[in-house]
Formats: sequence, structure tokens, C-alpha cells
Amino acid sequence: CLPIGFTPSEEDLAPRGTRYDGQIAVFGSAFQQQIADFKEFLVGAGAIGCEMLKNWAMMGLAAGEGGVIHVTDMDTIEKSNLNRQFLFRPSDVGKLKSDTAAAAVTKMNPDLKGKIVTHQDRVGADTEVVYNDGFFDGIDAVTNALDNVEARRYMDGRCVFYRKPLLESGTLGTKGNTQVVVPFLTESYSASQDPPEKSIPSCTLKNFPNAIEHTIQWARDLFAGLFVQPAESVNAYLATPDYVNVALGQANDAAKVEALRTIQKFLVAERPLAFDDCVAWARRTFETLYNDNIRQLLYNFPADAVTSSGQLFWSPPKRAPTAVAFNPEDDLHVDFVVAAANLHAFNYGLTGSRDRQHIAQVAAAAEVEKFEPRAGVAIQVNENEAVEGEPRDVDELEGIVKGLPDPAAFAGVRLEPAEFEKDDDSNFH
Repeated sequence: CLPIGFTPSEEDLAPRGTRYDGQIAVFGSAFQQQIADFKEFLVGAGAIGCEMLKNWAMMGLAAGEGGVIHVTDMDTIEKSNLNRQFLFRPSDVGKLKSDTAAAAVTKMNPDLKGKIVTHQDRVGADTEVVYNDGFFDGIDAVTNALDNVEARRYMDGRCVFYRKPLLESGTLGTKGNTQVVVPFLTESYSASQDPPEKSIPSCTLKNFPNAIEHTIQWARDLFAGLFVQPAESVNAYLATPDYVNVALGQANDAAKVEALRTIQKFLVAERPLAFDDCVAWARRTFETLYNDNIRQLLYNFPADAVTSSGQLFWSPPKRAPTAVAFNPEDDLHVDFVVAAANLHAFNYGLTGSRDRQHIAQVAAAAEVEKFEPRAGVAIQVNENEAVEGEPRDVDELEGIVKGLPDPAAFAGVRLEPAEFEKDDDSNFH
């Protein structure tokens, strides 16, 4: 990692009485001056961008008379950023990332005062009037600190065009990448790519989760399935003439039945009139998810079940689950009911409540249908395993359609889908 042609003299390695003496003792003062006069462009001031700026501040990059760091990030700081983007503090929430990060590292190294130029423009074809020929002529290198592949490829292309070195670094979900791209010496970032990301099989998410990523994805899917998609389906039914043929025309009968059952359930059968109705619904939902479904799974595959080869069915990575009985004294159980009831109330425009004692009392008193596991219920075990659902026929479909109310009777009625927002602690998401 030493500079090319590195032959420093003893004098070059001698201390200068600066904060960089440790670095000078290894690389020499000439090299220190070279990086002090460096002109760098940092794209992104998130988790990786904060780390880069901190390292550069400690190194003295661009701290000299001729040095400059351009940093761009169009985002503002959110509360969820604070656990990994360490240059930011709770008081910074809502502020621009580029400005805040620049100010933070300038405090770390006052030599950078006036040396960091902040931007809030995304990189792309629409900002080439900003990051133009003159801009790239005035920088020595580019560092990517991005979280999406499209922007990374774009910057890679610009660096190839302008023949600028690129330190490519970025994240995508739980994956990370670093790559040094040197003109005429290495391949560019876009020259190769990862294979398509494999999705988590639905059977794993629903019945056999074995990693924290599985449970997180299951919870996100559940959020959409309870508080987003039903409201959107009801609104589409109320707003679309001849909904069954227009919106569901290409779906098979089983899919139509499932969609119409959801509409009938959320628009008629289980439509709440008061917040306590939402609490009762949340209590029944808890029972279905954490008791009934688990008991059915263990009925199909008991804890001591063995496969055709004689091995235990519940062998790693599979983990045998445990059914959970609702306990109004358990804070975690009440947390679920409080959040689900308030989100359900939000869907219907009802006023929610944070009275945990009242909600726990209503939940404990709610009528919950007694569940008994059923024989013949098919549960998918492997991704490629075909599982037949319950048989559907035209008569059943027609019966559900006839049972749906006339949309005209709900003139002006619309449900409100809950848009997931992870950074608001008060919204029960």
C-alpha cells in the first residue's frame, strides 16, 4: 500500500510537530503534502460516507492550501440513521446529511475549515449541468458511498469517461462491496455484476424461518397484508365499475375468491364501528398468527416427526415453533394488540387510543373462536413443491360476488392505507 516510487529520505520522515507526524513517519512529508492538496468527490454521506469523511479528516486529506472535498447527498437525517451514521446526533434529525457530516468532521480536524464543499444534488443525467466537464476537471478522484446500483454504475461510467480513479464502495441490503478502479489498469465497476439476488421462499417466511432476515421480511409482508393491501383493494372495489371483470379479469378463480373475500371481510363482515372493535380484531389476529397457525403447523409436522429417510423433520435449519397463548399481563402481547388496533383504526379513520390498561381489558374479554387443527390442510415445505389450495369453483365465486354490497351504498367511503414509516416512533409501525 506504499506510494509508487516510495524512496523517502530520513529528513522526509522526520516529525514536523503536526497532528500528522505519525503518518509522516511512515509515508513521509512529501506524500502528506500530496494528500493535503488532493481534490476528492464523495458521493453519499450516509453510513459509508461518514466513515470516509472521518478517515479523511484524521489523515488530513484535502487539508492543505490546494485541497478540497466535494460531498453530495440529497437526503436528510432520519432517526433510524443514528445507529450507524455516527457523525449525526439526535439533534441533527431533519438536517441535510452533507452539511451535517461536513460540519462534524471539521470539528474533528479544524484544518478542513473551508475545504469541504457540500451539495444536495443527486448524481445522474439530470444533474450533468452541475457535475459537468469543468467539475470533473477540477477533481483528482471519486469515492462512491452509495446504496443503489443504478447510481454506482452511473458514477462508474462518468469516471471511465473522464479517466478519474474511483474508490467504489457501497451497500445493498446486507451486502457490501469495495473496489479500486484505476484508469487503464483495472476493470471498471460495471464490467462485472453479481448474479440476481435470490428471494426468500414464501414457505420459509411463513412456516420455517431460521434467520432474523426471515422474521423481518415476514413482519414487513404482514404489515402490507393487514394495513395496506386490504385498504387498497376495498378502495379499488368502491371506485371501479364492474370491478370483478375489470380489475380481476386476468386472475384465476382462486385468486379472485381470495381478493373478494378480503374485500367482503374488510368492507362488511369485520368493518369496525368503534375503537374497541379494532381491539377485538387485533386480539383475533394475534390468535390466528401466534396460536392457530402454529398449532396447525405442529399438527401437520409434530415436534418428533421424522422424514422418509428417518431424520427428524425439525432438523436445522428448521426450528420447531411454540404456540403462544395470549396473556394480557405480557407487555409484548399487549404491544402487538395496541399497535394492530391503532393501525386498523387508522385504516378506517377511527380515533385510536394509547390506554394500554383499557386495551388489555378489551382484548382479554374479546370472543375468540376455539381452534382445532384440521386434517388435510396442505402446508408447503419446499420452494419447488406444488401445494394445492382449497378447491374453488364458479358457483363459489358467484356466491361471493352476490354477497358483496353495492358500491353506491358506500359513496364517499374510502379506507386509508398505512404507508410504512420506520422513523416515527409514535405511529405504531
